[in-house]
Amino acid sequence: MSLYISPADLHAALQDGDELALIDVREQGVFYHSHLFWAVCIPLSRLELLILDLVPRKSVRIVLCDDGPSGIAGAAMEVLGALGYGDVRILEGGTAAWAEAGYELYSGVNVPSKAFGEFVEHAYDTPRVPAQELDDIVRSGRDMVILDSRPVEEYRRMNIPGGIDVPGAELVYRVHEIAPDPGTLVVVNCAGRTRSIIGAQSLINAGIPNEVAALKDGTMGWELAGFSCEHGAERFGPDPSPDAVAVAQDRAAAVARRFGVRFADKAAVEGWQAEQDVRTLYLLDVRTPEEFAAGHVAGSRHAPGGQLVQATDEYVATRNARIVLFDDERVRAVMTASWLIQLGWPDVHVYDGAIADWPVETGPRPPAAPEIERWETIGPDDLEPDDHILDLSDSLTYRRGHIPGAWWGLRSRLDEALLPDDARIVLYADDDRMAHLSATTLTGLEIEDDFVVLAGGLDAWRAAGKPVEPDDGRMTLATTEPNDVWYKPYDTDEEVRAKMEEYLVWEVALVEQIARDGTVSFRTYP
Repeated sequence: MSLYISPADLHAALQDGDELALIDVREQGVFYHSHLFWAVCIPLSRLELLILDLVPRKSVRIVLCDDGPSGIAGAAMEVLGALGYGDVRILEGGTAAWAEAGYELYSGVNVPSKAFGEFVEHAYDTPRVPAQELDDIVRSGRDMVILDSRPVEEYRRMNIPGGIDVPGAELVYRVHEIAPDPGTLVVVNCAGRTRSIIGAQSLINAGIPNEVAALKDGTMGWELAGFSCEHGAERFGPDPSPDAVAVAQDRAAAVARRFGVRFADKAAVEGWQAEQDVRTLYLLDVRTPEEFAAGHVAGSRHAPGGQLVQATDEYVATRNARIVLFDDERVRAVMTASWLIQLGWPDVHVYDGAIADWPVETGPRPPAAPEIERWETIGPDDLEPDDHILDLSDSLTYRRGHIPGAWWGLRSRLDEALLPDDARIVLYADDDRMAHLSATTLTGLEIEDDFVVLAGGLDAWRAAGKPVEPDDGRMTLATTEPNDVWYKPYDTDEEVRAKMEEYLVWEVALVEQIARDGTVSFRTYP
């Protein structure tokens, strides 16, 4: 088998209905500027830490993509080969060749989900309310609730004043407890557009009797209109009463009938587990983090329903794989499945039974990862004045706070770094495994310096009561650019307003771009 696949053959493979994992191995900040629609970003620097969960079947077709000239897809192929992946090819010529063949390239992250949100608004004419109009409604004293459809961490960072946090798939499950009066207006918001649209349309699809609208452009639109957000809010949607759960289940059942949601019993799921070497299976628990930690099906992963729709590529990377969703009450699983079906996933099922039917694990599930070589470690009190400290966390984490005097580096570009030849190198990261992997990378580069790993990384440093400092201009080593992650408009203090406006324009324009793309086939249900 050839090591390469042509753009034309890949274009055909994306439409043949068989399983395929299209992986772009560039750093997210590079990927952001130009990539294929269905490409999942798994950077070379973190490949071993992400691939086993995102692409669990090692015999699946994999196509690796880079920009062409960089050639890092070849290095990624070696990593995957060592991990046991056997059907791996490289897009010949990378994104440059894809564009030369006349195919579409996209900017942004989570593009399939973002484009789908715009598609949904156009297809269903989802009601929306601009920021100024929402402010007028609030001031009028009308009976209303504002439901923020983002995870709690995002909600606490900034939210519409008075908003209640009810993430994504929780909306239909909890709205009957929050707004039992049909006369209450329900406005759904997120930071931008996608989760506002999907959240509002979820309530409409579920047939709640209330008037429902999405806040146009979310918190970004709110701030661009001159209004201020709250910070650190602690208002959360309450657990629904038994009566409210029953209403939600009835409405979810109607959604299941409309969108053809399929259900699977334990015997069916066990049969699929037995086939995992020939057919990819994702077991995803769509409930809240607290419910997942209290007890989940052994081997399942946490994928909150709203986030699974908002950023599908961060949870599943094998197209046309089989997906089973777990949720004891089924409401959140059904709503999530209805959207995945419209996104084009052909084999989605809701588990029709109780989680207690299975062997159950508690606590958060650690990410799957291969065995990683461990290197000599030191503790926070063992640093010496002449140590050269290298932070291998992502650049955004580094900028927010790092060990004083630490430099920032990127594992996939350590060959570019100007490392000292007269000092011990101390490696650490936000994920301890990254520091040990980077030590192995330095060994492969035949770096002769002594190097050790700070055990526990930045968490251990802080736990020991040690100080941290924000970026002091020491961001890069040699030619290493801090473009490993995409910076959201509000992740920096520079030109925030312009970046918000640019982001919203980009998001709206996606619906026109996918109309030109022959590989996109979202579904609608009148």
